[in-house]
Amino acid sequence: MSAEKTQVDQKTVAIVSELLAQLTTSKSVEERRSAAKDLAGVVKNAGVSAGLTQYGILESLKTASEHKKSQQAREGAALAFAALAETLGHPAEPYLIPQLPVVFALYGDKIADVRSAAESAGNALFALPGRFAVRAIVPILLEQLTNEKKWQTKVAALQVFGRFSEHYASQICAALPEIIPVVSGCMWDTKPEVQAAATEAMTKVTSAIDNQDIVPFLPALVSCIARPQEVPECVYKLAATTFVTQVEAPTLAIMVPLLVRGLSERKPAVLRQTSVIIDNMCKLVENPADAHQFLPKLTPGLDRIIEIAADPELRSVASKARATLVRVGGGADVHVDDPETVAKKVADAHAEIVNTFTKTVKSVAPSAAVDALTTEYIASQISAMYNSRVFDTPDWHAATVPFATQFIGEEKAKALAKPLLTHYVEMDKQRQVATNHVEEDEGEELCNCEFSLAYGGMILLNNTKLRLHRGQRYGLCGPNGAGKSTLMRAIANGQVEGFPPADELKTVFVEHNLQADQTEYTVLDFALSEERFKAKKDEVINTLRSVGFDDERLAQQVVSLSGGWKMKLELARAMLENADILLLDEPTNHLDPSNVQWLVDYLNNIPNVTSMIVSHDSGFLDKVCTNIIHYENRKLKAYKGNLSKFVEVRPEARAYYELAATETKFKFPEPGFLEGIKSKDKAILKMGKVNFTYEGTTKQILHNITLQCSLNSRVAVIGPNGAGKSTAIKILTGELIATSGDVWKHPNLRVAYVAQHAFHHVEQHLDKTPNEYIRWRYAYGEDREALVKAARQLTPEEEELMKKPIVIEGQKFLLEELQGRRKAKRSYEYEVKWVGKPFEENAWLSREKLEDLGFGKLLQWFDEKEAAKEGMYQRPLTAVNVEKHLGEVGLPAEFATHSRIRGLSGGQKVKVVLGAAMWNNPHMLVLDEPTNYLDRDSLGALAGAITDFGGGVVIISHHREFTGTICPETWHIDAGHLTITGGKEIKEKAEKIEMKEQETVTDAFGNVSKVKSTRKLTRKELKAKEKRRAQKIKNGEPLSDSDEDF
Repeated sequence: MSAEKTQVDQKTVAIVSELLAQLTTSKSVEERRSAAKDLAGVVKNAGVSAGLTQYGILESLKTASEHKKSQQAREGAALAFAALAETLGHPAEPYLIPQLPVVFALYGDKIADVRSAAESAGNALFALPGRFAVRAIVPILLEQLTNEKKWQTKVAALQVFGRFSEHYASQICAALPEIIPVVSGCMWDTKPEVQAAATEAMTKVTSAIDNQDIVPFLPALVSCIARPQEVPECVYKLAATTFVTQVEAPTLAIMVPLLVRGLSERKPAVLRQTSVIIDNMCKLVENPADAHQFLPKLTPGLDRIIEIAADPELRSVASKARATLVRVGGGADVHVDDPETVAKKVADAHAEIVNTFTKTVKSVAPSAAVDALTTEYIASQISAMYNSRVFDTPDWHAATVPFATQFIGEEKAKALAKPLLTHYVEMDKQRQVATNHVEEDEGEELCNCEFSLAYGGMILLNNTKLRLHRGQRYGLCGPNGAGKSTLMRAIANGQVEGFPPADELKTVFVEHNLQADQTEYTVLDFALSEERFKAKKDEVINTLRSVGFDDERLAQQVVSLSGGWKMKLELARAMLENADILLLDEPTNHLDPSNVQWLVDYLNNIPNVTSMIVSHDSGFLDKVCTNIIHYENRKLKAYKGNLSKFVEVRPEARAYYELAATETKFKFPEPGFLEGIKSKDKAILKMGKVNFTYEGTTKQILHNITLQCSLNSRVAVIGPNGAGKSTAIKILTGELIATSGDVWKHPNLRVAYVAQHAFHHVEQHLDKTPNEYIRWRYAYGEDREALVKAARQLTPEEEELMKKPIVIEGQKFLLEELQGRRKAKRSYEYEVKWVGKPFEENAWLSREKLEDLGFGKLLQWFDEKEAAKEGMYQRPLTAVNVEKHLGEVGLPAEFATHSRIRGLSGGQKVKVVLGAAMWNNPHMLVLDEPTNYLDRDSLGALAGAITDFGGGVVIISHHREFTGTICPETWHIDAGHLTITGGKEIKEKAEKIEMKEQETVTDAFGNVSKVKSTRKLTRKELKAKEKRRAQKIKNGEPLSDSDEDF
């Protein structure tokens, strides 16, 4: 480039002066427009940089734009800016963009022609910048929205925001944290025109947000800013939304105005839902800086709830939300960096880019230099590209070549992009290396995907990575509710983004999920039920035999199989699929030790099959796993080695390995007093010489079973699959009726039973919350689920017996119902209501007489009803009490009261069933395979609660570690025969029961009242009470209610 163009040419100075004079004084608009074009041509000939910096043109135009007395000067300035932008193009951007405030000021001019010229200038100027110049222009636009600016200027700036959002959405999106607070303020401007423009601009700029969770709610979020009355409804809608997409600063920017107002509402429900939204969204924030900038806006509202809210559950939710917000925001010290620190960080980053660009120019063109304005402008675009991780060569060319060409020539300008791009790509790699470090596994890589996962209203995994290699066995570990089973089900259903499809990778999911319509098949027919297996019947039979199905079992109906054999049937079917990946959800559930070892051997000897396993059997995971995939802060993190190796690396996860290591605690309610039971070793439940055969079969399941339970019982029921363990327990609890033999239980005994397939208790109530389910189940004073027990169902013969007259003193009566019960000498008498007779003619008959007449089931039903009433009195059936009770079995209020059962994990559903069974303060707890689905923390907590429980416990389980810690007595059932070991001998001086009466009761409104004692006082206690009463009378003190009762 010639030296003349870099020096001040006096002739050019004179021409410029003359044109500026014409531009500002000519009477005709055409003359002024012509002068503007000529001026632009002079600048172009002189060189953009020299022409705009050496002749005082920009300064003169700014002065003319501010000439209050000359319309011609102001209009001429606007026309000149338009002509310069149109004639000079991109090279003029570094010089003209800083002049935007001058043009915006003219939008508010009183003269229409000036405003029109300003609009033309604005259109010409805003046609120049590329997308990466937007971040440099946004601060200029925001300055035009301050209160001192004219309303026309505000409208013009707002319209530019809308224009940019249509063409440069990604860069507008990145600037939303700065844009939204200012634009939202304009939505409350006094001028309707500004309000309308601000609403339109807000709608357009927020449309740049690409968070798919928020996109459907953007219109409502924008509307809430202008209409606060819509805030509660919008909060409810968002609270019901499942957030799975990573939350970044732009999403937080549009959410914060709503959340701030939500935290200012009066209704506790809105406050709670707002806190839940904050908690859920912040869990998806990965960059602490994104959340940190919003801490000062949200923490005051949360702090106010925590300090003054009356509802303790609301305070708890707000505290949880605040903790999450502070944690993701970078720490507990809630403050933003001072402006000087922020400015220094930005300046240092910008200086690095300027220095790098300057050095690159020197390396390409040693004798040339790019001026400061252009260097700063290019540096701002490089910064935007680097922060947006845009490393495409055309974009870097567009950000450098048009501006550097006038200084170093086009060829050398094109050479700038490559070294700059190389430098910043390397910097980006260094920035990413820490998060992308992955330890390589051996074998062929089957999948390497990144995805998010949610279930119901819960975020389970957020932008996490999953890598699986052929032949590896991965143990999937995490607490109950983390989403282990949901992840495997999503993989099996093809719902995991990036996971290879079924036609590329054969994936088989093995779970406890035999459908009801399938259970009527025989085992062989079930295995052959799918069309593709019918052609290879021999292979199917051989596979079934390999897992232990003999001819007799092959012909057996699936419905009659025990839980262990059903699991083996599912495994056999999976073996026939020839899968690349086996997904095993609790495969050891219901399996006895020998079958667990068979499964270990099988999995360890299929080198071409990859396994992903969820199991709470730590010994099984230790023997099988080559890797552990652990849930950590909604991410999957892989560790080499088995569970023991994993615990060495993460000692805090020891609860997966040792029950004693858990810090989780469960608490069971104390059982009530049992009349006549003064020793904890006295039998309260007995079976004598019981035999059992299922109806419609000839095979006898149980043979001559005799056993008994007391309040001190801690019994483990063990034995191989299909031996009759669950059948014996069902007879003991009244779920089944013995074919022959006697079953006796104390008339006031309350028994809690959790079945092997525990979910059957709640499968009809999936759309209730756990709290609602328990209140439904006990709404009428007794357990509704007990009504379906076989012991409650009358046979046709018993129904006929009810119609048979009873002869008393020569008169015939028909029994209608039992209405009361009272204590006799060693038994009970029951008040009998007769058909067609008034209640005055009710009769009291002894238990023995009614049993002789064949009304045993009716007596049992009435006894259970009376026992249930006694248990219910101790604790009113209120939402508050149920929530507290569920919390004591490990189910927090968020799941107990505010989540439906359908959305709970397997472990959480087991806790619901356990809590429901324990609601009426049972004396006996019977658990059939309680360890299925419970994580190690919950197992340890359950063991502790059973140890401290004041009633008896009977447990069927193959989990020897669990039962071994709490059960000294063992019932071993094999082929229907019972062997008892470790039974407690009755001592001469047995442990006595001390009756503890309930002292207080809490009603539905939280009012606590004292319970009047019903216990008969001893002679010594009566004398002491009489003495205290006499002393009060003597002293003139008022008598209490208990004193008056004397």
